[in-house]
Amino acid sequence: MIPEEKNLRKRGYKLIAGTDEAGRGPLAGPVVAAAVILPKDYKNPLIDDSKKLTPLERKRLFVEIKNVAVSFGIGVVGWKQIDAMGILNASKLAMRRAVLSLNPQPDFLISDAVPVNVMELPQKTMVKADEKVLCVAAASILAKVHRDQLMQKYHKKYPEYGFDQHMGYGTKAHLEAIEKHGGCLIHRRSFAPFK
Repeated sequence: MIPEEKNLRKRGYKLIAGTDEAGRGPLAGPVVAAAVILPKDYKNPLIDDSKKLTPLERKRLFVEIKNVAVSFGIGVVGWKQIDAMGILNASKLAMRRAVLSLNPQPDFLISDAVPVNVMELPQKTMVKADEKVLCVAAASILAKVHRDQLMQKYHKKYPEYGFDQHMGYGTKAHLEAIEKHGGCLIHRRSFAPFK
């Protein structure tokens, strides 16, 4: 992790938020974003890009991050809006919702790859910020675990698709289930194989 937050604090920023999303690629379910402001001197070498962690590591860190954070927020955009506005705009909207739900509000925002329009909040967009900046990595974990929890709930409603295993991503098993059963309510109709 690069000391991006430390450099920003030297420039006078105190409440630095990181934001990231989970669920841009799946064929089903919402896109979920999180935003996190961590305490000034907080360090945890276990916090990393959520994709590099096991489900158990993510769950443990999910609890810790929520407990230690100065503030955290979650933003969710459903499949109907994804179909209506496209996944990139839906991802930006989810991140915007996550940031706007922070209390206190940040005075600087770091986002992973995608710029987020939140009032006139100063921000920096970084490629692979979830691997480089602690508050963004923390946000990636919250977003991923929250989304996985939602997909577990959808699995109970639509067990024939196996959402508890692939979380809506286009795995072989998921594509076979779509071929056999057709789509269900939470499938994104603007994604292949539906469009």
